[in-house]
Amino acid sequence: MRTRLDRVRGPVRFALRKYGAGSCRPHSYCVKGVYAVPDISRDEVAHLARLSRLALSDAELDEFAGQLDSILHHVKTVAEVATDDVAPTANPSDIVNVTRPDVIVPGLTPEQSLSGAPNAEEGRFAVPQILGESE
Repeated sequence: MRTRLDRVRGPVRFALRKYGAGSCRPHSYCVKGVYAVPDISRDEVAHLARLSRLALSDAELDEFAGQLDSILHHVKTVAEVATDDVAPTANPSDIVNVTRPDVIVPGLTPEQSLSGAPNAEEGRFAVPQILGESE
């Protein structure tokens, strides 16, 4: 009978044998409560490609296996960062939006607005016609 440890290779396998995985959930790999990432095999990449309906060459399978393995190890590194005492934020700096009070001030009258217009008609700016027929 195969165990989870049989599917793990390299330093993760050594660490699991040395420390065990007593505090972890079933079907996961972890060392002293920290989840470990097994290496991604070429066969697993081929399986993901089939599920995604992607036709990948042998060279692409090898290349993507390395890339996915690297990505998962970086995700593991980020997941290991101690964030228990860090409050969730949208921005790491304490910046506050600077606003002014919304105060109503008198604006221009229609006559003042149209005073500089080259052409005004019935209290509106008149511009040359661009589209369609004249009305």
